[in-house]
Amino acid sequence: MRDPRLDRLGELIAGYSLDLQPGEVVRIEGDEVAEDLLYALYRAALRRGANAYLHVGLERLAELKLAEGTDEQLAYVSQLEWDDLEQLDAVATVWGERNTRNFTNAEPERFGRFLSARRELSKRGWERIAAGDLRWCGTLAPVEAYAQDAEMSLEEYEDFVFGACHVSGDGDPVAHWRGVTAEISRHATRLEQVRELRVVGPDTDLTLGVAGRKWQVADGKSNMPDGEVFTSPLETATTGEIRFGFPGVFEGREVADVHLRFEEGRVVGSEASRGADFLARLLQMDDGAAVLGEMAFGLNYEIDRFTRNILFDEKIGGTIHVALGSSFAELGGLNDSKLHWDLICDLRADGEVYADGELVWKQGRFLDG
Repeated sequence: MRDPRLDRLGELIAGYSLDLQPGEVVRIEGDEVAEDLLYALYRAALRRGANAYLHVGLERLAELKLAEGTDEQLAYVSQLEWDDLEQLDAVATVWGERNTRNFTNAEPERFGRFLSARRELSKRGWERIAAGDLRWCGTLAPVEAYAQDAEMSLEEYEDFVFGACHVSGDGDPVAHWRGVTAEISRHATRLEQVRELRVVGPDTDLTLGVAGRKWQVADGKSNMPDGEVFTSPLETATTGEIRFGFPGVFEGREVADVHLRFEEGRVVGSEASRGADFLARLLQMDDGAAVLGEMAFGLNYEIDRFTRNILFDEKIGGTIHVALGSSFAELGGLNDSKLHWDLICDLRADGEVYADGELVWKQGRFLDG
């Protein structure tokens, strides 16, 4: 029996997130393991009159390319992909994997070359999105591999995913996400007046400059589920230390108990109880990798646990996260890197955030509600 929540999620993304209109061209992309959700999205797009087409991948192709491709092949991106990107009105990306550890043993230099090539294509996509010429939404298919990473049964994980998206039960998911827009917009308006943020928690006392930077409301338009407000901090104004209670996960590799120290915007010291060598290599990926490109507040309180999947973990209600590497140009960010790695700091039990010296966040919530 087909799960009706898949159809509700497809309709939510096609309608609310992407606002598909008759005659528009939308690419729906994902690996074959995500077939059920790809099907639901395709049907929802057709019902809205859009010209939808599927781009279905095979998960192990990238692994094969990394293992056997030449340097030139690793850096190759087909002109057809570039041309395709320029013609689209919207893209729906569905993440789904059978094995979330495919790249665990990939040689870092070769992997970096592969990521760099793909990042140029992604960068052009973000330029079109920022200009209002392209709409994009990324979501996740609740498959076995993700359930295993989250240490849940598949049924439990499906309930978790659909609950976080608000497509379970008889409620109106569009009304819910419109309410999220109003709430997070209020926080963004306040934060745009702030010059400096100070984050205080266990082994954490980090100051970030944010003067003049815009704050982005993440309300289900670009991710589903969503629920955060974020910016790109000033590149030379991060000082202090921060410890991340949750492991950092990058392309299937896990780094535990990360502790970073910053001076004048750059990481000057790093520690980890597991994966320290990998952490050091990521920080040395390029000149921008040791600079913060993002700072965000997680505000989706339906997401209440760590799942080893950043789509959910960066939105855990009551956390903040920072990202090492590339920043968001549309928010004023200037840092460039082929790395963008989100790391989550849990402030729910014992944490505070000060804005220009005023306490604005305590134990995982803004004090103004």
